[in-house]
Amino acid sequence: MALVPCQVLRVAILLSYCSILCNYKAIEMPSHQTYGGSWKFLTFIDLVIQAVFFGICVLTDLSTLLTRDSGNQEQERQLRKLISLRDWTLAVLAFPVGVFVVAVFWTIYAYDREMIYPKLLDNFIPGWLNHGMHTTVLPFILIEMRTSHHQYPSRSSGLAAICTFSVSYILWVCWIHHVTGMWVYPFLEHIGSGARIIFFGSTTILMNFLYLLGEVLNSYIWDTQRTKPPSWQDTQSYVSCGNPVQNLCKNT
Repeated sequence: MALVPCQVLRVAILLSYCSILCNYKAIEMPSHQTYGGSWKFLTFIDLVIQAVFFGICVLTDLSTLLTRDSGNQEQERQLRKLISLRDWTLAVLAFPVGVFVVAVFWTIYAYDREMIYPKLLDNFIPGWLNHGMHTTVLPFILIEMRTSHHQYPSRSSGLAAICTFSVSYILWVCWIHHVTGMWVYPFLEHIGSGARIIFFGSTTILMNFLYLLGEVLNSYIWDTQRTKPPSWQDTQSYVSCGNPVQNLCKNT
């Protein structure tokens, strides 16, 4: 039996993201006052995505609790829509963008931190907040994937959505450079136009790969769970933290 119910974990994770966002916005950094504000950084956009996603998760848990055994088909239909939104958000945004931010940030940081996170930022952003933005995102999203089954959209629509997000952000970064004459990330200043095109194309490909990785990981986790002989504790855990759509279907 789980030591901490997954519903409680989701509330705790949501509160942690709210705290991180509030602390980050409270920091008075020069970059926050320039064109685009915090919204020019993928890290901040990812934090908003994660907070919205876990907010949807908490709302889904509350709705599931309120509609349980109610027999109201309209409420159950609305709950199915909410669950579909939750699953779509994880598949297309929360997992690929979250993993991308963690992987790319720490890879470039290990090579040369001045290219992605200059030492000057240590005067503004405490270490715990940096890890809250660039580290804990990964274990949080893996915990959610492990505790709840998520129905992925069709592969073509999912890849189209993540490509749209990637290209939109790249165009946003280029527009900021067009307006201000400065690149959002320092390392873009030190590479040529051809290298930037290759980098932007590679990031889009990586985003697509991470989407496929999430799809495979989700299937692997839950296919493995189904092949195990279910214990009483596993059954109770799946009913409370698994896919509520399946539970609703059994009651209709």
